[in-house]
Amino acid sequence: MSEDPSPPEPSVPSEPLAESDRDLEELPAPRRPWRRATLGALALCAVGSLWLTAGLREDAAFALKGGPPRDIGELASAALGPELTNTWVRGSAALRADGAVHYARPLEHDSYRLARIEGSDKLWVQVRVPFDPSDPDGEHFVPPTSFVGRLLPVRKAGIRHSIVPSTVADTAQGNVADDAWFLIDDEAPQDTRWTLGLVGLFLGFAAFSVTGLVRLTQKVN
Repeated sequence: MSEDPSPPEPSVPSEPLAESDRDLEELPAPRRPWRRATLGALALCAVGSLWLTAGLREDAAFALKGGPPRDIGELASAALGPELTNTWVRGSAALRADGAVHYARPLEHDSYRLARIEGSDKLWVQVRVPFDPSDPDGEHFVPPTSFVGRLLPVRKAGIRHSIVPSTVADTAQGNVADDAWFLIDDEAPQDTRWTLGLVGLFLGFAAFSVTGLVRLTQKVN
């Protein structure tokens, strides 16, 4: 009759637990080749989102304005000061033919004309030129003499209208002075409210990226 097998003897650790912990601590750190790429992508997303938010801050502020446009009369004699910055205004002026710049924007059917007003070299007005198949370059377009739009210094035009100074310089028509002003005809506060959604989206991207950076760089106990 076979004997019952004896129960297995409990295994005895070959070394104390403290010695095993020291050995684990001496192991090289695990390779994480994509960690730096992830941190770099998050940092780039945070910086880019904040930069775009800053570039749209004037547009977002204009979108929040209410009430009717401010009537400032003849634009040539208007006192352009800080109180008119990023304001919805109504005014009249004749546009100068010399030095006018005609340009288009991607994904837009119509084009634009940028010109100074008679009697002032510091105020440029952008008017929309409706597309006409018989006059694709807008050579026969007659500009208006009354405008309702957004008035702001060129230096605060933001990323949406950053093309203005470079467009004038590239056409050899001179340069836009640092203290020049820009009137965007036919732009009302309700037309720029879509920028509020973009600002919220970019701030969300920035918050997500910063949170991810903090969590990935925190030391785990």
